Amino acid sequence: MGDVLAGFHAAWEFDSDSVLIRFERGIRTPKLFQALGERRVPLEALSTVTLTPGRRGTVVLHAIPRPGADPLMEAAGGQLKQSCDPYRLVLPAERETLAEYYAEEVRGLLGPAAGEPATEHLVAAPRAPLQFKAYDGKATFDGSAVSFRWFWTGASSTKWKAGDQSFPVGSLSGVEWRSPEAFDGYLRLLPREGDASRSGPADHDPASVVFGLGYGPVHESLPFAASVLAAVRAVGSRPPQQVMPQVSGLPRDPADIAERIRHLGELHGAGLLTDEEFTTKKTELLAQL
Repeated sequence: MGDVLAGFHAAWEFDSDSVLIRFERGIRTPKLFQALGERRVPLEALSTVTLTPGRRGTVVLHAIPRPGADPLMEAAGGQLKQSCDPYRLVLPAERETLAEYYAEEVRGLLGPAAGEPATEHLVAAPRAPLQFKAYDGKATFDGSAVSFRWFWTGASSTKWKAGDQSFPVGSLSGVEWRSPEAFDGYLRLLPREGDASRSGPADHDPASVVFGLGYGPVHESLPFAASVLAAVRAVGSRPPQQVMPQVSGLPRDPADIAERIRHLGELHGAGLLTDEEFTTKKTELLAQL
């Protein structure tokens, strides 16, 4: 095909084996689209394409991915608002005939596996390194490990006792993302061994970071979750790594270390840390200088 269909916030370029979605940049474009930039979607990743009436004189061309084909949509788990669905192209109603032409062309190129779940990710995930600020800590992903560094202003005493965390992707089975637009949004890492559904609230789970007003927005935390999920799936067929989460040993700013020790002292004074726990964590922090 090789033609381009431009709509609101995005343009789709059709090729014989894929659709290249280029998202616009602008104050009215959803931030998730701006963060994604562009995405090439192989036709083998799609189950079908539909065209339906939209609002206020528009039509909507909707490419529906196969389950499991796109790590972004898999991580989202149906929680995205329609306006933030990267597979929806909103067009002026006068382009309905042209849009229907492209929909029919794409449907004609879909193979027999279109109605089946994908056995592997077929759409590329956002590339690492990625990071974002949650309410209780900073999450970073370098492509091989996820790290959580707790904020003394938001992290629970449970997380402070556990210390900063680092999880190699080989030790994980998946990622659980609950939208920050929900009341209790969070990102939770799931272990490869044992029960994949952790118990207890995310704010007391050292393998989770919690969101909040202005923290962990969709355009930052969802691409992060998708990138981690893709990396986990990529090593999923390998034998599990016998690696436990480690306390981060990266060098720290002395002022930051002093502030953390001060906060540990507050927890100790409030009875939330024992003498032994306070001494152990203080020693760990001093060792990072």
